Amino acid sequence: MAPVNQPKDKKRERACQHWPEEAKSAGKRKRDYGERGNEKQEKRLFVRKTSKPPGKIGCSGGGFVMRNKTVLSSRLERRCSIVHYVYQKMLGGSIQARLRQRLELAFLHSLSSYCLFRRASPFDRRVTCLEWHPTHPSTLAVGSKGGDIILWDCEVLAKTCFIKGKGPGDSLGDIKFSPYEAEKLYVASGDGTLSLQDLEGRAVQVISRALDCGHEHHNVCCWYCSVDVSASCHAVVTGDNVGNVVLLSTSGEEIWKLKLHRKKVTHVEFNSRCEWMFATASVDQTVKIWDLRNIKNKTNFLHLLPHEKPVNAAYFSPTHGAKLLSTDQHNEIRVYSSSDWTKPQHLIPHPHRQFQHLTPIKATWHPRYDLIVVGRYPDPKFPGYTPGELRTVDVFDGNTGEMVCQLYDPNASGIISLNKFNPMGDTLASGMGFHILIWNQEEMAAKKHEHLLKAMT
Repeated sequence: MAPVNQPKDKKRERACQHWPEEAKSAGKRKRDYGERGNEKQEKRLFVRKTSKPPGKIGCSGGGFVMRNKTVLSSRLERRCSIVHYVYQKMLGGSIQARLRQRLELAFLHSLSSYCLFRRASPFDRRVTCLEWHPTHPSTLAVGSKGGDIILWDCEVLAKTCFIKGKGPGDSLGDIKFSPYEAEKLYVASGDGTLSLQDLEGRAVQVISRALDCGHEHHNVCCWYCSVDVSASCHAVVTGDNVGNVVLLSTSGEEIWKLKLHRKKVTHVEFNSRCEWMFATASVDQTVKIWDLRNIKNKTNFLHLLPHEKPVNAAYFSPTHGAKLLSTDQHNEIRVYSSSDWTKPQHLIPHPHRQFQHLTPIKATWHPRYDLIVVGRYPDPKFPGYTPGELRTVDVFDGNTGEMVCQLYDPNASGIISLNKFNPMGDTLASGMGFHILIWNQEEMAAKKHEHLLKAMT
C-alpha cells in the first residue's frame, strides 16, 4: 500500500513525540541527509523565548515532566547522527567527549517519559538515608529516623529484608554498602555506633562506639552522622555531631580521630578517582578537601570552601572526580571544579530551606553524566516564587548550572528530600517523608508493572 500523505502539523506532532530515533537510522546511510534536512524543523519544535517558563511535555498517571526547551534547543544545533561519530572514530578522531554529550542529550530526552513506578511506606518514622546496591541495580537500602533498615528489590513483588531499629534515638545518619561483602552495610547511627550490619541476619559488628556520657536520660552525647568506604584504601571514614572525623580500617582498627570541624560533620566522602583525597561538609558553614596522606589537624586541609549557610552534603562527581557538588541548608547549590577550588564554578539558586523535622535536602550527581538531581521546597521568599509552585524533583546541567528538567507526580506531592540514581543511571529513588519513591521511564515502568501483575496471579 502506498504511504498516505499527512498534514504538516501531524508530522511535526509525530516528530515531537518520537524524536530522537537514531537507533532506526543505524545502517541506513540515506538517513543522514534526511536528518540534516529535518534539523530546522526540530529547532522550530523546541525553541522558545527564555522569558517564558518551561512547558509541560510528558504525562503519565497524572504526573508530568517539565523540560527547559531553550537549553535543549541550543544543544540541537550541535546534533549529529551516531553514524557521524562512528565515521570520525574510523578516521582516528577522538570522539569520547562529543559522544558523551550526545548520550547525555539522549538521556535528557528520555527523562520526558519518567513517571512514578513504585511507592513503599515501610517505616513509622521519616526516611533519613538511602543507598543503591553497587552490583544489583534494582536493589536499594533505606534507613529511617527510628533506626529501621529495609533492603528492597523494587522490581520484585515481595523481595524485601526488614531490620527493626531501636526506635527514638536510633536515627540513621548514613549508610554505605561494603565493597567486599555485598550483603553487608556500614551504618552510622544516632545510638553512638558505627556498625557493619549483616543483611542476612548474622550478628552485627560494631566498628566504633562513642563514649558513654553517663547522663540520666541518655547514654551518648556524641553520635555518628556520616560514613564512606574506600575499597582501594581499605578504609572507612565517619563524622560525628561535634566535628570529629574518624578514620578506621575496614576491620575496625582506629587509625586516627581528629576534630576537623567546629560543629556537626554532615557528610564525608572519598574521591573515587583519587584515592588519597576526601571531602568533609559541616554545619559550621564550610566544606574542606583533605589529603589522606598528610593530615594532622583541622587547619591541615588542602582547600577550604566557605559557605554562607550550614552545608548538608558535598559529593565528588562520579564520572571523573574533578567536580564537587555542595548543598547548603537554605537556597544555594554550588559546583566547584578542580581547575580552581578557591571559588565555585557555578552558584545555582534553588529553594530547599531546612527545618527541624525535615530530612536535609541533598543534591546528588547522576552516575554517568554531569547532571544534578535535587528536591525542591518552594519558598515564598525565594526570588521568582509563584503561588502554588510544585514540590518537584529538579535536574540541572552540572556544566552550565541551568535547569533542564523537573519531575512531578500528584500522588507524591510532599517534600522530596533525598534523590539518587542507581549505578546504571536509569532508575531514580527518592525519599519523601515516610515514603520511598521509584521513578522510571514510562515504557519500562509499564513492562515492569505487567511483570509484577503476573507475579501476583
